[in-house]
Amino acid sequence: MYKNLAATLVAACFFSPVFSQTTPAKGSVTEPVKAGFVYVSPITEAGWTRQHDEGRKAVEAALGNQVKTTFVENVAEGADAERVIRDLAATGHQIIFTPSFGYMEPTLKVAQDYPQVKFESITGYKTTPNVAAANARYYEGRYLAGIAAGRMSKTGVAGFVAGFPIPEVLQGINAFTLGMRSVNPQATVKVVWLNVWFDPPKERDAAMALFNQDVDVIAFHTGSTAVMAAAQERGKMAVAYHSDMRKTGPDAQIVAVTHQWGAYYTERVRAVQNGTWKSANLWGGVREGMIRVGDFGTRVPTAVQQEVLNAQKAVGAGKLQPFRAGKAPVRDNEGQERIAAGQALSDAQILQMNWLVEGVVGKVSR
Repeated sequence: MYKNLAATLVAACFFSPVFSQTTPAKGSVTEPVKAGFVYVSPITEAGWTRQHDEGRKAVEAALGNQVKTTFVENVAEGADAERVIRDLAATGHQIIFTPSFGYMEPTLKVAQDYPQVKFESITGYKTTPNVAAANARYYEGRYLAGIAAGRMSKTGVAGFVAGFPIPEVLQGINAFTLGMRSVNPQATVKVVWLNVWFDPPKERDAAMALFNQDVDVIAFHTGSTAVMAAAQERGKMAVAYHSDMRKTGPDAQIVAVTHQWGAYYTERVRAVQNGTWKSANLWGGVREGMIRVGDFGTRVPTAVQQEVLNAQKAVGAGKLQPFRAGKAPVRDNEGQERIAAGQALSDAQILQMNWLVEGVVGKVSR
């Protein structure tokens, strides 16, 4: 399912993927490729949208005058998204990137009416001949961040501010908890659901509430830097997500889980330019250079940093799998066995995750 582009990605450099240029195919585009990007929130100094805009800038840096990019920010999922995507398709954009799960259906709808346009549904999972899907194994970075959090926490209680209980978020919470408990078996993670991706005041309030419950380190799956800012304000620790957020939390940040989209975006635009673009469904992680953990804060001891970096290498080499059980089975927080001893979840099982692991204080709203 995810093999179409894997060979290209794996051939890339480990932390800074560099895609090889291909010979232009017959009938390839000679004019600059017009590439459109649709963003679910404003472009802030860090966060989900910032990382995708960094990806867009990487395309421009790599292809120069061979590409012209356009972006529209702060586009709500649903009817607004369909309108914006349709407008980009109608104005000559040959490839359109739509990086938000809620853009998947609007993308598919517009793609039916513009079969000559290529669409990249980022975090979506449905494909058609002119719609590709791509996502990252965010959970790999979450597990690694959990190791750092487990080493740094004095209370053994972490917080997690989460958007929606979709599989991607559940994977992250579970991997983070497993990472923490790999170094502190008694660690717990308290979850607050926001039911929104981007709402800085709401994100901040949730973080503050968690800090009042013995939480001394916090992670989040939301779109702004509000949780990091709250940790800085309260003298607590936080794991940055999407971007390095040391500017926001110079004392709070212990580590960052960053997402690297530039190489993938460049390769896909280049494929349009060369006439070699094909629909595919990619799920890339540390190995492919799409997920990176680093940007340690000053309070993190060198030994902890090295432990995390060594674990990252093991993940990239396939020697460490967050969702593989050791000698004991992995159970959910209701006591049901989810991963048998010595076994690992398949990609299909990870993608359908709808449970919370033992150690998480919270429930999945169904």
